[in-house]
Amino acid sequence: QITTLINHKDKPKRSDKTLQAIQRVGQAVNLAVGRFVTVGEAIANENHELKEEMSVACIEARRAGETIAQLTDVASLDHPESDSHITIFTDKTGVVKAARLLLSSVTKVLVLADRIVIKQIITSRNKVLATMDQLEKVSSFQEFVQIFSQFGNEMVEFAHLTGDRQNDLKDEKKKARMAASRAVLEKCTMMLLTASKTCLRHPDCESARINKDGVFHRMRLALEQVIEIVTDSRPSGENEMAPISIYSGIKEFKNKVEGLRENLYFLSKENLSTMLEVILEHTEDFTDSAYTSHEHREHILELSKQAKMELEQLVSVWMQAQNQKTKDLMEDLEVAILKTCQCMNELKREVHSAATSLAADLLKYHTDHMVLKALKITGVEGNLEAVAEYTCKLSEQKEQLVEMCRLLRHVSGTEPLEITCIHAEDTFQVTGPQIISAAETLALHPSSKIAKENLEVFCEAWESQLSDMSLLLREINDVFEGRRGEKRVYLSLPRPGKHNANLKALKPVKLDTEEQAKIAKLGLELHLLTSDVDSETEKWEDQENEIVQHGQGMSSMAYSMYLFTRGEGLLKTTQDLFHQAEIFATEGTKLASALHALSDQVHDDKPLLLLEAEKLISMCKQLQVTAKASAQGKSATFTKVDACILKTRNVMTLLCQLLPLCCKLLRKNKAGNGCLKPAPPWKEDRIRTGTNARTPERRVDTFGIKSLENHVTNMTFLESK
Repeated sequence: QITTLINHKDKPKRSDKTLQAIQRVGQAVNLAVGRFVTVGEAIANENHELKEEMSVACIEARRAGETIAQLTDVASLDHPESDSHITIFTDKTGVVKAARLLLSSVTKVLVLADRIVIKQIITSRNKVLATMDQLEKVSSFQEFVQIFSQFGNEMVEFAHLTGDRQNDLKDEKKKARMAASRAVLEKCTMMLLTASKTCLRHPDCESARINKDGVFHRMRLALEQVIEIVTDSRPSGENEMAPISIYSGIKEFKNKVEGLRENLYFLSKENLSTMLEVILEHTEDFTDSAYTSHEHREHILELSKQAKMELEQLVSVWMQAQNQKTKDLMEDLEVAILKTCQCMNELKREVHSAATSLAADLLKYHTDHMVLKALKITGVEGNLEAVAEYTCKLSEQKEQLVEMCRLLRHVSGTEPLEITCIHAEDTFQVTGPQIISAAETLALHPSSKIAKENLEVFCEAWESQLSDMSLLLREINDVFEGRRGEKRVYLSLPRPGKHNANLKALKPVKLDTEEQAKIAKLGLELHLLTSDVDSETEKWEDQENEIVQHGQGMSSMAYSMYLFTRGEGLLKTTQDLFHQAEIFATEGTKLASALHALSDQVHDDKPLLLLEAEKLISMCKQLQVTAKASAQGKSATFTKVDACILKTRNVMTLLCQLLPLCCKLLRKNKAGNGCLKPAPPWKEDRIRTGTNARTPERRVDTFGIKSLENHVTNMTFLESK
């Protein structure tokens, strides 16, 4: 709304409709500021240490809002330029100054409110730590019951606060780290209860003490990590150095290699060689692993050797092209780039296969939980020798699962999934020894019900993590197959044989390296157009608008077609591509219908809009005809692929022109008809107790809050017999 005011055109003649629209905008801004400031003042009254700063910022915001309302109070004036009344038309700089002051003061209020939220989380963490210190030192059941009840309530409060914060985090990496830390706290809260009870029942048992100490230590680390994420800091000024995965290394390497198409001089050959060396060093995690199959190890070594050779060839052609930029050399360079990238894709596919096949085998093998069952049985029997035997087997299992997590991290595909793999590795690393100490305690005190209950809790945590690994493995495979990740991919791809009677007669084929080289430039143009369309759709205020929805769908489909030109993504064969082109054309026809509907609502540029809609329908029909046409033989199939990509590119070019036109017409129509979208009301119920109020519908479940609340309320302890 402020931008609308600042950018209004200074026309000599102003209609009553224009004057009324400007006044409504000014009033809407002032009302929104008033609601915002009311919330800010309520927060200030509840937080005395920041009350003065918050109050000053609120006063500035209110003053700026009132100034904007005064300067836009022009509808009742017959002569807006009258000396008796200063308006936006006589003093546009006044509106600019007021707008700057408003944005500055609103930002200040938001920053102060954020500081209060952070302080609340830190205060809550400090209360939890203080109570944990007391729990660690108690020596009687009665005292433990009282303190643990207090501890449970404090953990519930901490869960609510950190759950809200996790919702608000924009950085997916931080969000994943927060989720991992909160998962640790959820499980450890229950472990702390049974481990402490066991220690109180058997105060002289060393294994029980070790078990309890491990839980307290892990909880403190998790609490500290939450504060690091919330305050965006590291202890002692350390920098977070996350190990680079093979997947991210290959992605960066390929980006640099493909960048040579645009610029032959933007990096040195030493840089590329170093990047490849780092990637190949990481592949040693697979080739050196005792759990990698002989077949996978051989393939990885062969591909590593091939990657070095392809890079040498690429560097040779690249250096020649720098000295003499001939057509033949540039074609040779393109082939070298494609071969290098193809080799890296095959290496990525091989390590992915090695990691995921190992994970699938291990998870299947350990689903029966035989070792855990045996530990429970032999512990109750008091058979120390058998317990020692099964703890060795559990240690072996732990090493296998830790190695599995390390290898999966290399192929996880996204930073959040990498963090989840690291969290899983830590969980197995820590929980294994805790199960062993709990089993040893039970074997030493076989009749102890609390020791038996304690072992059950730790075994459940192990089983739960194994179950989580199955979900994680599925997500990693989804990312690799292009079903999720950085770019949304359109998934309405018809199944072969279901929608086209002629499919049985057609043999699905892939593009070879030479064909990929020919179509690479066209694919790159398509990629750039998808970025342009995404950029245009992001500018729309109403993301649910039918035109935006169809535009985003078409952009996503075009992106998957671009991936096909690189030999990546969901579209594996030329037949897949032709199906996608048909769906793309159908979506374009639906967009044209939406454009016709829009043309009935607008007056300006209506003929132009109808003309563009008809042009879109014609282009989509041509694409459908091309996609459905029969093509026999390698050459004819490639010609059809080329034609489909070309026609898709043409439609996307038109879409890039249509989206800003429609956006402009909608805005103009909205302003002209006085249909200004009112500012959404503040959720007073969320902020009625400062920033600590709960919203009715939570976007992220807080960790085990209901179960924890019930546990605290109904907590019972075993009496000594």
